[in-house]
Amino acid sequence: MNRKPKWIIYGIGLLLLLGGCMDNEDSQEVTGPYKDTFVRVQDYQGEGYVLRNGEEADKIAEEKSDEVQKAVKDFFMEKYKTDAKVHNIVGNVDGATVFVESTGPVHFYTTAIVPIDLSDKVVLEDRVTSLDGDIESAIQGGLYHLIFEDEFHKLDQYLGKIASEYAVAGKTKEALQNVGGAGYMTPYYYLSTPPDDKAMQSVYEAYLNNPDTPVEELKSLFSKADFAAEDYNFTIQLYMENENEEPDKELFTKLQQDIKSMNSIPKGNYSVIINDNLINEKADDGIKDNSLQLTFPDSIVKK
Repeated sequence: MNRKPKWIIYGIGLLLLLGGCMDNEDSQEVTGPYKDTFVRVQDYQGEGYVLRNGEEADKIAEEKSDEVQKAVKDFFMEKYKTDAKVHNIVGNVDGATVFVESTGPVHFYTTAIVPIDLSDKVVLEDRVTSLDGDIESAIQGGLYHLIFEDEFHKLDQYLGKIASEYAVAGKTKEALQNVGGAGYMTPYYYLSTPPDDKAMQSVYEAYLNNPDTPVEELKSLFSKADFAAEDYNFTIQLYMENENEEPDKELFTKLQQDIKSMNSIPKGNYSVIINDNLINEKADDGIKDNSLQLTFPDSIVKK
């Protein structure tokens, strides 16, 4: 069974929500109002991020920040039994997109959408929602990390070593908090999972029934028979440390070779991206014409 098309569609939806305002995200020569908004990735903390046509709602959301935050925290606790820390509120065309981070052992970043009546400047606290499947996917990514923590630790160790030996950097922790929203994330990579994955279904249900379910019990509920590595997408994204340096082709090749040979890292579908040093602060995007990319359909599947 080929699950890829369904997952690509979901990924596109997530990118539309979190894609910011770049008129041409894949071009180094960005046109439009945000062509000169590139900053060093080391300096980027998510400040300046905007969504199309969100100016009016952004002002109202800032004025009513307490109401927006309470609505989001209540939403996560009531629907997902998860305590959520609000990091950033960004106006969108119909309300506010709220970037949150979970505070428990199941760690993830995600977003919620709070509608706002712009004419009456009223926060519609009882209508909080999200992009279809977004939060479910984020929680499942956090659960996947929790039950395969040793494998994730090996991946973290490897990428930390790469960063220390080569002149590359990841995103700042502040950027992940303020504009991340893509599930389980570290400065060097993020994990995207299908929101309705059968392998994780029993694990996810156990978490919702009791967020304090022991890790060993969660591990026993994970269905290896239903697991498809192609659906668990790891995107490794690095930035050159020096501002005027082109992406390192030798490192790009090494990363691919190493990932193919390593058996101790999490099973999944690995993409590799190396950008130059600059990231567009309005769109939280560093991919440009000179970026080196290994992505679907050429990504590396670790089964």
